Amino acid sequence: MTNTNADRETLRELADAGNEAALDRLADLADTAGDLEELSELLDEGSMHAGFLLTRRAKATGDLRELQRISDAGYEEAGNELDRLLKAPGDE
Repeated sequence: MTNTNADRETLRELADAGNEAALDRLADLADTAGDLEELSELLDEGSMHAGFLLTRRAKATGDLRELQRISDAGYEEAGNELDRLLKAPGDE
């Protein structure tokens, strides 16, 4: 089996043509680079994998506003996580 490392331009072309795996790979590359703007754009394009990656980051930092934004963009798990955090008892 050959290990191919597709460049971003090729991945973008494939993603634009509807290839979900290419869209997911772009999200992984953006996540690795810490490019939250690109991840957000990929979520807006319908990448649920980007939503997962953004939710993981927002959950780790407790960013409720970001979880709401991700949920509003269509990634349901972000809304579930937001609800869970809002219903958690306080540290009193």
